[in-house]
Amino acid sequence: MVNLYIHERREGDLAILDLKGRIRISGGTLALHKSIRCLAEEGKTKILLNLAGVTHIDSTGLGELISSHVTLTNKGGQIKLVHLTERLQDIMTITELVTVFDIYHNDPDALGSFKSYLLSIVEPQSVFM
Repeated sequence: MVNLYIHERREGDLAILDLKGRIRISGGTLALHKSIRCLAEEGKTKILLNLAGVTHIDSTGLGELISSHVTLTNKGGQIKLVHLTERLQDIMTITELVTVFDIYHNDPDALGSFKSYLLSIVEPQSVFM
């Protein structure tokens, strides 16, 4: 039984991982861990996780989300979540992870949040004439 399918898409320098299935100790968590770490090693540190197809997440899966968040933050990147099911939204609220992750309900808002993040870190350049 396959626990988790991961489909990777690119939107410029942003990696979008469409997840479908279960993120749990018996395989799904390891697959997610490997996918995110490989992207980070390639320098792809802006990642959007589409969780619309996730039917279950256990404590190990939540731990992997937190670990990935820390890894990417330490590399100057970000991980954001989009399309949480009602069940996942409840879990994120109960565990107070809604205060840790940027969570969006639709793609345009999620994608736009990365653009505003990029604009906010650009330093002004002085021009000498």
